[in-house]
Amino acid sequence: MKGLTLASRLLAAAALYATSGSKFFYKTNGTEFFMKGVAYQQDFSSNGTISGDKKYVDPLADVDGCTRDIPLLQQLQTNTIRVYALDPTADHTKCMQMLQDAGIYLIADLGEPATSINRADPEWNTELYDRYTAVVDAMQKYSNVLGFFAGNEVSNSANNTVASAFVKAAVRDTKAYITRMKYRSIGVGYATNDDDTRTLLAEYFNCGPAEQAIDFWGYNIYSWCSDSSYHASKYDIRTEEFSTYSVPAFFAEYGCVQTPRLFTEVDALFGKNMTPVWSGGIVYMYFQEANGYGLVNVGDDNKATKLGAFSTYSSHIVKADPTGVNSASYNPTNSPKACPTDTLGGSWQANSTLPPTPNEQLCSCMVSNLTCVANGNLTDDTIQTNFDYLCDPGVGDYCGGISANGTDGDYGAYSMCSPQERLSWSFNAFYANQTANNPKNTSPCEFKGAAKKQTPNLADSCKALVSQAGGLQGTGTVTSAPTGTGSSGGSATSKGAAGSITIPRFDFGILQLALYVMVAGLVGSGMVLL
Repeated sequence: MKGLTLASRLLAAAALYATSGSKFFYKTNGTEFFMKGVAYQQDFSSNGTISGDKKYVDPLADVDGCTRDIPLLQQLQTNTIRVYALDPTADHTKCMQMLQDAGIYLIADLGEPATSINRADPEWNTELYDRYTAVVDAMQKYSNVLGFFAGNEVSNSANNTVASAFVKAAVRDTKAYITRMKYRSIGVGYATNDDDTRTLLAEYFNCGPAEQAIDFWGYNIYSWCSDSSYHASKYDIRTEEFSTYSVPAFFAEYGCVQTPRLFTEVDALFGKNMTPVWSGGIVYMYFQEANGYGLVNVGDDNKATKLGAFSTYSSHIVKADPTGVNSASYNPTNSPKACPTDTLGGSWQANSTLPPTPNEQLCSCMVSNLTCVANGNLTDDTIQTNFDYLCDPGVGDYCGGISANGTDGDYGAYSMCSPQERLSWSFNAFYANQTANNPKNTSPCEFKGAAKKQTPNLADSCKALVSQAGGLQGTGTVTSAPTGTGSSGGSATSKGAAGSITIPRFDFGILQLALYVMVAGLVGSGMVLL
C-alpha cells in the first residue's frame, strides 16, 4: 500500500466487517467509529423522495462534481456520505477512489425514484430485486462502501406499516444475495422517519431470524431546531428508547431547517449522553435546493459557494471528538425484542411472515406452463383494467396465486412476478374456470386482444421449481434461491414498472384503489468492524 494516503490505507485495511453488537469499530485498531456524515445528492427532499419526472443525477458518476465537492466535504471532517439513488450502469471508479483517498465511506440507498417500494401499494417483485441487486453488483467492489439502505421512510404512519413487510423482505434477499455471490460482508439497513411508529418499526426490522433482520438502523430526525436542547428536542427520550438496541443506530438524516440554523445538536450527538447509544449521524444536506437545507450552493457555472450553514455546521463538527469504547473491551449484551403484533391501537399491519423471494426463473417457468397468457407490450392501463376485473371477488377467484397480503402474511408463490407475468396467471385461471364450467363462453382467452393461447411447455429444468410453488395454483413455498445476478436490471423501463400496477385488494367485496406515493428507498447482537 506504498504511496497511499493514511485515510486510503485505513480504508483498504478496513473493508471487511462482521456483526455482533451495536457499535461500529475500525478493524485495524478496534477504535469505535462515529459517522460525521453528509447527505450528498441534488434534487432530493429530506425524506429521500424526488419531484418532477422521477429522473435523478448520480453524483458519484460526476467526476467533475466529485473533484469540486470532496475537498469541501473534507473541510467538514466528513467520513461518510449518503447517496439516495445510484445508476448501477455508470462508472463510479474515479469518484469512489477520490472518496477513499479522502477517508470517506459511502452508504447507498438501493432504490431510485421510479423503482422503489411504494408505501401505498407495496410489492417486492422481480424488477425491484433486479434493481437492488444491480446496485450491489456495481458497488460491492469498492472497499469504502459501508452499507446499503433497503428503504427510506417507506412506512411513515400507522396506516401504512404493512409496507414494512415488503421492505424487510428486500433486506432479507439483499443480504442473501451478497452471501450467495460471495461478496465481502456489507451491511443492509433501513432508514425511518420520526413519528409514532418509530419504536415498533425499529423492533420489527430487528426481530426474528438474523438473516431477515437489518444490520444497522438509520433514524431521520429533525426535532432539534434552532437553539433547542437535549430535553426539549426529545433527544433524551429517543436515546433511552435505543439504549437496548442490538445493532448500530445512527441519525441517517438530521439538521432542522428552521432559522437560525445553529447546528447545536451536533454537540449533543457527539457528546457523552448520546455516544454510548448512537454512532453519529448524517447531516442533511450538502446541496442547496428549494427546501433550504443546503450547506453549499452550486451555481449555473458549476462552481460551489459555501453558505452560512456551512460555516455554522463546520464550527460544531470540527470540535466533535466523541469518546467511544475499544472493541477489545466491548461485550455486547443487547438482544432483539419480539416482533410487534397487534399494537398501535390495533393498527399495526406488518406480519412477521415475509413475501417470497423474487425469482425470475420461476416466473418464466410458470408462464411457460400456461395455456392462456398475456400478449406482449400491454400498456399499464390495459394491465390494470384487466386486474381490476379479474381480481374482483364478484367475478371469481383469479388472483390467489399472485396476491400478496403483508398483514395476514399470505402470499401467492407468483406474487413477486412482473405485472405481465401475473396477468398471464390470472388470464389462465379465468380460462381454466370458464373452459370447465361455462361452455357458453366460446372465447375465454380473448380479453379484447390482451390475451392469447399457447401450448404449455414446461421444461425439465422448471419442474422442481413449479412443484415447490404449488403448481399452477401457486400455493406452495419455493426454497430454491434465484439464479443469475442483478446486473442487467438497473435501468428497467418496461411497462408495468414497479409500483405502477395495483393487484386490487377487496374489503367486503368493495374495490379499494390505492393512491400512489413513490419513495426512494432500506441481527443479532452486532459489533460492526470497518
